[in-house]
Amino acid sequence: MERPLLIFSGQSNRPLARAIAEALGLPLGKSTTTKFANDNLFVRFEESLREGDVFIVQSLTPPVQDHLMELLMLIDAAKGASAARVTAVIPYFSYARSDKKDAPRISIAARLVADLLQTAGADRVLTMTLHSPQVHGFFKIPVDHLSAEPVIANYFATRVEHLEEAVVVAPDAGDLKRASALARRLALPLAFIEKTRLSDTEVEARSLVGDVRGKVALIIDDEISTAGSLVKAVDTLLEAGAKEVYAAVTHGVYVGPAVERIAKSPVKEVAATNTCPPKDHPKLRTLDVAPLFAEAIWRIHRGESVSSLFT
Repeated sequence: MERPLLIFSGQSNRPLARAIAEALGLPLGKSTTTKFANDNLFVRFEESLREGDVFIVQSLTPPVQDHLMELLMLIDAAKGASAARVTAVIPYFSYARSDKKDAPRISIAARLVADLLQTAGADRVLTMTLHSPQVHGFFKIPVDHLSAEPVIANYFATRVEHLEEAVVVAPDAGDLKRASALARRLALPLAFIEKTRLSDTEVEARSLVGDVRGKVALIIDDEISTAGSLVKAVDTLLEAGAKEVYAAVTHGVYVGPAVERIAKSPVKEVAATNTCPPKDHPKLRTLDVAPLFAEAIWRIHRGESVSSLFT
C-alpha cells in the first residue's frame, strides 16, 4: 500500500505551505503551535501521521530561533507519531552563511543546525539556493537543493524591456557562478562588482569589472537582508553609466531598514521569491516557487529523480 503524502507547516511561512499543498491537490495538514507563559513552545499534530510520508514546511526567517526550535519539535513529534518518513522542507536556510571557521572560537552554525535536524529525526531535507552550497555536505541524510534560477530568468525575460540590451551583474565575486549561469540562460553578457564587507550591515564597492554603460543592469543574488549591499551595487552601476537597474534574489528577508533603503534607492524594481513572507511596497515583486517545491515533493514521494529541478 502506498504511504499517504502529508503536508504540514510551521508558523514561519504558512501561505507558501498552503500554496504547495494546493499545487499538489492536497489539504494542508492540521497542527498547533502555542507558547507557554515561560516562553516554551508546544507543538501537536491534530491528525494521524501513522505510516505517512510527511513533509514539514518551515523557512528559517526571523525570529529564526523560534522557527528553528518549532521545526525540530515538529520533526520529533512526527517521528513519535509513527510517520514512515519525515522531510524537512526549508525554503530559506538562514544559517547557510555560517559555513566555515573564519574567526577564532566560533561555532560553525550551519553544521550544528544540520546535526540538530538529523538528531530530531529528519530523514531528508529539501531546500532552495543555499548561500554556501557546501552546507549540503554537512548533512548525513539526503538533501535536495533546488534553484530559483528558472523563475528569476523568466521574471527578467518577461519584465525587462529591450532585454537584448541588458547585462547580468553579480554584486560580488562570490556570486559569479550563479550570475554566469543566469547570463548563459538569457544569452547576455556578464559583469561583477568587487566589494569588501566591512561588517554584517556595511559593504564597500571597490571596482566594477565589465561594461554596463548604456545598458540595463540585472543584479542577481541569493538574498537581500538589510539591502545595504544592494543599494551600494545599484549606485555603483548607475555611476558607471547603466541606464536602469533591476534586481532579483531568491530570498527576500528584508530586515531592519531594507524596505526603506529600497524605496529611496534609484533601483527600478526588486523581485524575490516567496521562500520568505513577502513585504508590501510598489518597488517589490514576488515570484512564486510553490510549483517548484510541489513538483520536488511529488517526485520525492514517488521515488523519482528531482535532478532536473536543480538547474
